[in-house]
Amino acid sequence: MKIDFREAKSIITKSNIPSIDYVINPYTGCQHGCIYCYAEFMIRFTGHKGDKWGQFLDIKSFDLNKIKPQKYNGKIILLSSVTDPYLPLEKKYQNTRKILEKLVGTEAEISILTKSKLVVRDIDLFKKFKNVNVGISISTLDENFARIIERAASKPLDRLDAIKQISEAGIETYTFISPFFPEITDFKAIIEESREYSNRFMFENLNFRPHNVPRIIKVIKEYYPELVSKYKEIQKDQGYWDILESEIENYCEKKNLNYDIEFHHGGFSKS
Repeated sequence: MKIDFREAKSIITKSNIPSIDYVINPYTGCQHGCIYCYAEFMIRFTGHKGDKWGQFLDIKSFDLNKIKPQKYNGKIILLSSVTDPYLPLEKKYQNTRKILEKLVGTEAEISILTKSKLVVRDIDLFKKFKNVNVGISISTLDENFARIIERAASKPLDRLDAIKQISEAGIETYTFISPFFPEITDFKAIIEESREYSNRFMFENLNFRPHNVPRIIKVIKEYYPELVSKYKEIQKDQGYWDILESEIENYCEKKNLNYDIEFHHGGFSKS
């Protein structure tokens, strides 16, 4: 892993994500090594031409005293949109924690999304915000498959245990079932495992991009060879997601769950 230190012009930036006003990415790059990652487009904006996503990490430096909590009152701030805020090196450099400490007092909605059990470290800080919610991203309960598709992220059950602890601390939580691997992700099992300590559920499909397709197909070919033709078919016709969306809706309505389906994000359109 190539580690560098870079000064950032700003640490809280306006968001292009619908319903999110600002995003905070305390780092550039990632350590989790997810085969499906579609954030690699950031390479060309970060001075890392020639580097491979997942093999470098920039520790951002920024004048934290410039953060004015009241400036964001009434807004929604997401940590993070591109880089997980609780990467393994967050334990050492604590960029995420330092930023959150400076935001205490804001009346913005703070939303945290991570694949890391390290998030429990900041329960004390979460309690200081008027409006905060913490979510974990998960696509499978199968520890072996998780290790293949997201090499350095926390184990699935460790993530679920993290939001259980956060929920028991009185903080709003959510489970983000993402990315949804066709015929592999068992969303019902994930829901049943986490529904007692998740206030809501969100769903996102597996986004096929030119840079991640070879990695995805390689893994499917090795571990689920019978699904290769199915995945290639879904690449060409995203109608599969419409059918799956209806199935998720029916299940969530039947269970009286609070949910949001974010399929077709990143360029997909309904057939």
